[in-house]
Amino acid sequence: MPTLVNAETDEREALLSFLAAQRGGLRRAVHGLTEEQAASTPTVSALSLTVLIKHAARCERFWIVDNLQGGGVHATPDENDWAEEYRLAEGETLAAWLDTYEQVATETEKIIRELPDLAVDFPLPTAPWFPPNSRRTARWVLLHLIQEGARHAGHADIIRETLDGKTAFELVDETGAA
Repeated sequence: MPTLVNAETDEREALLSFLAAQRGGLRRAVHGLTEEQAASTPTVSALSLTVLIKHAARCERFWIVDNLQGGGVHATPDENDWAEEYRLAEGETLAAWLDTYEQVATETEKIIRELPDLAVDFPLPTAPWFPPNSRRTARWVLLHLIQEGARHAGHADIIRETLDGKTAFELVDETGAA
């Protein structure tokens, strides 16, 4: 528990608070690093801190804008695109992905707060990894994003500690996170 999430006022705000806490863990993991450090892969994994933030931003936008809101701007990736999700393309930077992640967070919070309730549902896109004709709710999406965020914040903790020895608790202290 690197940070203590605010006491809930209602389900929607509780889920948004827990999602924000996971985003914070990812952002703190890159605190004070250079572009080169954040893009490096110091473990046997191919993951870098910048790639984790890229993936988290894209994943959140995919679920909230493309699916829940029905924007469909970002097509469902096919199996051949997955490797690209975990690589930095020429010119991609930590700074740019942090800005995108912040924009995505703002979009998500606005969209979720404007829903009549969290039972709003949508069809899952057609993909070999989704059951045919399945639907999910806004509540499910938020829980899924919290789960994904927590998983990747854990990856980020390991990568960061491998880079310079700093732990999540030290980074919370350095950034003044609550």
